[in-house]
Amino acid sequence: MQITVFVKGIVQGVGFRPFVYRLASELNLFGTVLNNHLGVTIELQGPSVAIDSFIDTLQSSPPPLARIDHIEQTICSTEISFNSFSIIDSQILPGEHANVAVSADKSVCQDCLDEINDPNNRHYHYPFTNCTNCGPRYTIINALPYDRCNTAMAKFDMCPECAASYTDPLNRRYHAQPVSCPQCGPQLQLSVLASQLTTLSNDELSQCDVLAQTAQLIKQGAIVAIKGLGGFHLVCDATNDDAVSLLRQRKHRPAKPLAIMVKDLNQARQCVMANQTEWDLLNSAEKPITLLTKLPINPLGLSEQLAPGIDRLGVFLPYTPLHHLLMQLVGNPIVATSANRSGEPIIGDSAEIKHHLGHVVDAILDHNRAIINACDDSVVQVIDNQVQVIRLARGYAPLTINIDDEQSVGSRHVLAVGAQQKNAVAFGFDHNMILSPHIGDLFSLEAQQYFHQSLATFTRLYDFNPSHVVHDNHPQYAPSQWAKAYKEQHELPSSQCVGIQHHYAHVLSVMAAHQHTDTVFGVSFDGTGLGDDGTLWGSEVMLADINGFTTLAHFSEFTLIGGEQAIKQPVRILLALLFEHLSLEQVLRLPINAINHLGTQTVTNLHRLWVNNSHCIKCRSVGRLFDALAVGLNLLEQNDYEGQAGMMIETAANQYLQQDADQNSQFNTTISEISLSQHRASKAHNSDVIQWHSSQFMTQLVLAAHQQDSAITTVLLTQQLCWQFMVEIADKIDRVAQDYRDYPQVLCGGVFQNKTLLSQCLTLSKRANHQVLTSQHVPINDGGIALGQLWYGVHWWAQKKH
Repeated sequence: MQITVFVKGIVQGVGFRPFVYRLASELNLFGTVLNNHLGVTIELQGPSVAIDSFIDTLQSSPPPLARIDHIEQTICSTEISFNSFSIIDSQILPGEHANVAVSADKSVCQDCLDEINDPNNRHYHYPFTNCTNCGPRYTIINALPYDRCNTAMAKFDMCPECAASYTDPLNRRYHAQPVSCPQCGPQLQLSVLASQLTTLSNDELSQCDVLAQTAQLIKQGAIVAIKGLGGFHLVCDATNDDAVSLLRQRKHRPAKPLAIMVKDLNQARQCVMANQTEWDLLNSAEKPITLLTKLPINPLGLSEQLAPGIDRLGVFLPYTPLHHLLMQLVGNPIVATSANRSGEPIIGDSAEIKHHLGHVVDAILDHNRAIINACDDSVVQVIDNQVQVIRLARGYAPLTINIDDEQSVGSRHVLAVGAQQKNAVAFGFDHNMILSPHIGDLFSLEAQQYFHQSLATFTRLYDFNPSHVVHDNHPQYAPSQWAKAYKEQHELPSSQCVGIQHHYAHVLSVMAAHQHTDTVFGVSFDGTGLGDDGTLWGSEVMLADINGFTTLAHFSEFTLIGGEQAIKQPVRILLALLFEHLSLEQVLRLPINAINHLGTQTVTNLHRLWVNNSHCIKCRSVGRLFDALAVGLNLLEQNDYEGQAGMMIETAANQYLQQDADQNSQFNTTISEISLSQHRASKAHNSDVIQWHSSQFMTQLVLAAHQQDSAITTVLLTQQLCWQFMVEIADKIDRVAQDYRDYPQVLCGGVFQNKTLLSQCLTLSKRANHQVLTSQHVPINDGGIALGQLWYGVHWWAQKKH
């Protein structure tokens, strides 16, 4: 019997061909295996029983890093006689476009770790050791198929020992494209920029000495830029308060949390608390930055400036041999934050480090393997034992979703260009939907250039030429403007370039993760997104399917005094909400720090703008309500970074939940009274849409916080109100959801990065036996917007075709 087997999925660069070779040899099957534009093609010749066993094993136990999306078998009409099984060279003919998933970069495997720690192994202390089961993929690839000549390793000629491993199908380094050793591979180079630091020249140092010198600089308090898989980290000793303070000062980053890299799981347990799901995620092959709860004690003496004012800390483990070797030498946890300017993409070239961050770093640890496709670190957290991706990048991206025949994109090339913030782009063709790694906020020319580079990367890899484009409805977003320019340049009909509403795209992104097309009960809460009526939305409860959505509920509109200035200075949001129910004199008497620091004259001027509706825009965003409450409870006066208010409110609520039950009961009566009033809602004029009263909700919470006769300490009362705020929001959602239990529930948008809020919503959903579709590996924030846009476009044009 002779058959041809076509395998699609993540099947190139993951040891698939040698796996097939070994399996066929064990079963005494003859034939060939090769990479081509479809994925992997296998010719098999032998007894039908052995072939069936081969297919069963291939499907049930593929290589660790492989993912099989589709297997197709055809019986050969004309048999070719084989007398062995062999691996043949990759074949992609002119005009054929690749239809294979690019593998994400993976952390170093245990076998390679054992080798770099073995003095008798030729990879001993070599910081670029890898094999088929680990190492760089996406970040070094220039073209498909994934062969060495198409990667950043093309310039490195293999030594005889590496070549022998590379060409031996029974060796775990068979066709591992980055394979190298100290004799033939990439090398480290240390450059010291600070004049007060002295080191030996690189000519006088071995690779091990370069790492030792780098570790010594870090231990002395220096800030070092270190090149990882997808870009540089800014690194300093996380236990050195002066070094962390200096990094914040130089980078103009006063409060935004800094992630730390720890040596191993044991050291992680001395920094944070976690359940088993969280420990497993932290130690997974992806090695993401995992958000975990700080320990109440600080046995390692971590700097208090790592994540000031919040109870969580981003932690990750070494994921390359270089990081493992460095951590062994440093000993302490290190700050390892992305080397970039605020909101911009991670930097992958040392010349750019010197140009943009030369004033920040004291030294640069570089190497001569180019980063072709920059890729930041992934950021994740666990909520109710489900992984939530906050930043889709190293280890997870590109994210490829294989769609079935009924929903195939067909011959169209559909491009979704994503949102303005946390941008990522998505590509649809054949049976594939591909979400790019995190690009960033598109507010600078550098960020927009990286957006174009990312488009070029996937266009090159997949010979992708967009025939249809989906974008956000906001006309001023950089991706929307790009889509408009592309449409005009390529003379696309208007029907082939469509926009969709931002919050609807959020819901669609979760639907896409599940390949769901029917109606869902969608809750899309975030900071900003243009609504269909021209105002800013962000509290949307809807029924949605692939054709459109119907709004069920949202918070009532409130005013952003001064427009976007109110986002930067959230006391303006609070003032607008208070002005709805209190006089100017009453507001001025409130003991709110941000209001007092503005002064009577400024508050009076802002009140005048509010009364006249001058320089104001309307908004109904939950994210902005978080901002206002944080100001009203004196948790902050301005946002130093996006999401700060939400994190501080979440921290305060968690602290309340940890208090003794007897303490909590002292104030239950007042909270209950607040709770009762919050359920009042009204229907919009001439509509069945429910409107929750934003200003009433906020005013009651703020007044409760500053009542004069409280027997509870201000701190405890603040914590309790933060918890009550989120309980009320979850309760509002649940009350609407009761009438729509037949539909799966989707909770999405950046506000649901708030672990405490989402957990409360999920608790109520479980109590009501309401099915919930989780976001899976799709970012719950704007990083997932492009996939939602793509899911809409795939079906929009498929229906138009029919």
